Amino acid sequence: MKKFAFMAIALAMLVAFTGMAMADTGVNAVPETQGIVTSTAIQAVGTVTETDSVVWQLGYPNMAVPPLADQGVNYIMSYTEGTIADQGLVSYTKGQSLDTANMVAGTNNFATQKVVEFVGLDTGRMISDENMVLDGAGNGQTTSTKYICPFASATTSTVPPFCNIIQVGSSADVTLASLTTSADERHVMASGDPAVGVDYNIKMTGFGDIPAMGSATAYIDAHLQEARTGDGGKAEDVSYSETSTAAGDITLFQKAISYQSGLRRY
Repeated sequence: MKKFAFMAIALAMLVAFTGMAMADTGVNAVPETQGIVTSTAIQAVGTVTETDSVVWQLGYPNMAVPPLADQGVNYIMSYTEGTIADQGLVSYTKGQSLDTANMVAGTNNFATQKVVEFVGLDTGRMISDENMVLDGAGNGQTTSTKYICPFASATTSTVPPFCNIIQVGSSADVTLASLTTSADERHVMASGDPAVGVDYNIKMTGFGDIPAMGSATAYIDAHLQEARTGDGGKAEDVSYSETSTAAGDITLFQKAISYQSGLRRY
């Protein structure tokens, strides 16, 4: 019997600097901010489960009940993970943090990373699903109140309305694998200078010369809508979708996704 090795390597880069006056602005934090940090480490023979869920809505001047207020902004961020590793040798490590404060460039409101190693025994099987969504919308806003950089106001006096949603994630169904994933996002900031950002990465291999066995999928779906003037209608509509899959004996499955949306000031 011949063994077949499947290799899937994919890189998706979606950078949405979509014009001189088109951008996500992010949203300013409320006066009271919160932080949640968790760390998980499990080594077991048998069954291991992990279930995570985050839903966070933040608006200015408040959470939106349509229609948005004048210069109003509303964001919803969500993240879920569901992993069940049954009848096998399991090593599961995960770190996760949520910070509702204003962020600067190079920092994130939400970040998570996990490493899972699984060797199934007899009918052993691991299923792991992960999904993150960032959905933002805003009416026209005064540039001078949203950006520190003085050249932003020199370029355009008003940030036009926008409505952008991005969804990233992955799923794996395996009997043997070493799986690493990471996800982070930033959408809360005192000014729009750092830009809104989403990143997602997945890598799955086997152990040494033994490939991973099963299937893996990773994806990005985005719908980006922008106006051109502060009180104008929709001037741009971008839909982007990409899915990578592999099944069988998998030597390597790897995908990196990066999204940014901010005002271009040059």
